[in-house]
Parts: sequence; C-alpha cells; structure tokens
Amino acid sequence: MSGSMSRRSVFAAGLAATSTVFVSGAAVAERGTTSDTPVDEGVDFFAWETAEHWASGEAAGTVATDGDRPGIRIGRPVDTVDFADPHTGNTTSFDVATWTSPEYESQVAAGELIASWNVDAPEGTWVQVDMQGRYTDGESTPWFIMGRWAAGDGDIARASVAQQGDSRSTVYTDTLAVDDPTTTRLTAFRLRVTLHRLAGTDVSPTVWRLGAMTSHVPVRYEVPASTPGVGTGIELDVPRYSQSIHAGRYPEYGGGGQAWCSPTSSQMVLEYFGRTVAPEDMAWVDPAYEDPQICHAARSTYDNQYDGCGNWPFNAAYAGDFDDIEAVITRLNSMDEAEALIAAGFPIITSQSFLEEELDGAGYGTAGHLMVLIGFTADGDVIANDPSSPSNDAVRRVYDRRQFENIWLRTRRKDANGNDAGGSGGVCYLFRERGTQWPAHLRLPG
Repeated sequence: MSGSMSRRSVFAAGLAATSTVFVSGAAVAERGTTSDTPVDEGVDFFAWETAEHWASGEAAGTVATDGDRPGIRIGRPVDTVDFADPHTGNTTSFDVATWTSPEYESQVAAGELIASWNVDAPEGTWVQVDMQGRYTDGESTPWFIMGRWAAGDGDIARASVAQQGDSRSTVYTDTLAVDDPTTTRLTAFRLRVTLHRLAGTDVSPTVWRLGAMTSHVPVRYEVPASTPGVGTGIELDVPRYSQSIHAGRYPEYGGGGQAWCSPTSSQMVLEYFGRTVAPEDMAWVDPAYEDPQICHAARSTYDNQYDGCGNWPFNAAYAGDFDDIEAVITRLNSMDEAEALIAAGFPIITSQSFLEEELDGAGYGTAGHLMVLIGFTADGDVIANDPSSPSNDAVRRVYDRRQFENIWLRTRRKDANGNDAGGSGGVCYLFRERGTQWPAHLRLPG
C-alpha cells in the first residue's frame, strides 16, 4: 500500500489524468486538435514530442536532437545558476537552458492539471518542469513548479515543491487543482522545461516528451456495471513482485517497502517489456535482500518533498529513462478501455482506494494503492498483480470485476468513519515500447 495521500484527498471533482476528451463517455476530439469552446466535463491530454512541436516553442539555449527520435537538449547555455537545494543544504552551480511551449487551448474547462515528461537525464543533469495556466476570465496563474526531476540522487534531491498557489488554485504534489471549479476553470496552459547540467561540463539531459493532462470529471460514488468484453480470458505474463517483503528496508525512501506499491508496480511492468536494472545500479543494495531492483525503483522515484515514492509523474519519468520506453499518466473511462489495452498486450498500473470490505480477497483497506491489472478471467473478473502481498508467489490475485471497477473508476467514496474521501477516477500508468501503438480507438497520446 502507499503512504499518506497528502497530494490531498482531492478527487472531489475527479482527477486530471487521461489522453483524450470524453463527454458522457464518448470521445469527441482527436488528440492535438482544438475547439473554439472547451467542454464542461471530460479529460484532455496534449504533449509536445515531434520535431514540429519542438520547433513551435521558444528555445533559449536548447537545440533539437539528431536521430530518429525528436527531442531537445542543451546547446549553448543561457545562464549559470547557483542552485541551493532545500533538502540537502548544498549549493551547486549549473549551466541552464530553457524551452517554453506555445499556449495549448484545453478542450476541457478544467479543474485540474497534471504535467508529465519523459527525459534522459544522465549523471550531472536534471530538469525542472513549470506550468502556467489561463483561467476562464483570461487571467493567468503564476508559473508553478510541477517537479524537479533527476534520474539519480547525486546532484540534487528529486522533489516536488510545496506551498504553491494563487487566490484560485493550489498545487498538491503533482496536481494543480482549481480551488472552486464552480467559479472558474483552466482553459489553456503553457509548459516550460529548464535543463540543467553541472557548470562547465558538456553533458545534457534530453527531453523526449513534455505534456499535461487537464480534466473536470463529475463526482461519482458509483460507476455503472460493465459487461465482459475483448479482454476476457487473456492474462499477460507480467513478473510478480511483492512490496511487503521489503517492509522496513531503506526507510529513508518513504518509510520502507510497505509504502512502495508504486515503484514495485512500475518495475513489474518495465520487466514485462524486457527492461531490467543494470547490476552496477543495484550495487548499493544489501546483497542479503532479494529483488534488489525494487529497492532501486523506490530510490529512483522517491520525492523528497512528498516523502514517498508515489509521485505519479516521477514514476512515469523513471520508466521513461529506460531505453525506448514511453510512459504516460492517464485516466481510463471504463473497463471496456482497460480490456482493449489488455487485449493489445499492455498491462495497466491502476490507482484505487477502498475499505477492506469493498474488495473481497484483498485483506486490507487503503487510502491509496497501486497494482497492475494483467488480465481477465473467462468470466470477466480482474486478474491483478497486487504488490501488497506477503510473497512474490502470492502477488497474483483474482478480484471481483464489479468491485474492482467501482473502487478504481469512482471519484468519491466514504471512509471508515462515513466521511467523504477521494477516489482516483480511473487513474493509471501506461508504459509501452517506442514504435508500438495503443489501440487506435482509445486515442491515447503518441
């Protein structure tokens, strides 16, 4: 299970996280297109990732990459800054360059936004991702920091930034939320990425994809029951890893393995795609510990401000640091869409919260937990690799379809005291190998 859900029990109006626009369950716009009037409810995603996209932005010291994968890197730095790390107390000089996107008009009048990125950040480099939104009245937000990302932890302490907001919005770890969506929404946004390298060196991070998800999803305590479909009888061969066997190990990373559901799930899916951690990168792990790659994944996703490994964009960025892996944080609208992904060979890392009695066989309740949906039984029930299991052999679970879809897709729930609490509204992580395609009708990014 995850640690505290301090990004807020926020899903009051739903969660910003998918890659197409939905209204009443129907996709109404292709990715990359815009309409004159944003819809009142739904979810939108846009990312800058092609040569044309990078050419459309404002470059200050960045240049386009060579080769068959478009990206940007540091060309000639525009400044040298002394970065005082609030978590380590160290001050280090970095050469910097920036790229700022054009403004993207969201197809949803949004109450929330989550930025995400895929970056190659070798030792001595890191990136900061900033976002500026525009409200319905035309006024803009300040530039908010959505994350400081490094693949390792030798140069800076990877972290989100706390205590950001204006009179109408607040940043909660990885999510910008409009405080009262009944009075205003976000109708557009820009992203800015600042690329850093140790001063005087010629190494550079490379940004492959920079995007954001905007949404306004209606409150729903229960979702309609679905009928088993194209995923029925399919089970993907995803490796099984337990977070629980790491309980108490390396508590400096969010408290230890009992809180590592997110990186454990991410590692399972990466290994499904054949991506493994190099032995030298795990040399720091106690050799007495089995599955050292889980310890590595936790260290590599740890957010020093959030004090946990469940920062969603950080998990996508960790996955995207592996060769030719693309990762998105998104939201699915239904179990039908989940089945389409399973049938196409894509496991789904799902986010859910529930009381113990709401998911038979789990044996626990949680305010927030990640697991991997790997298939469906012949009767349409969910097959999941649940990292909150006592051993690797116990990770494979079969959960009741109706129970699972409701705890995953709802945006609101009641906690043990009968108080309102958040639900993820179908949030998931999706990884794929570059060159493969999502099911076309889902209109996922790229």
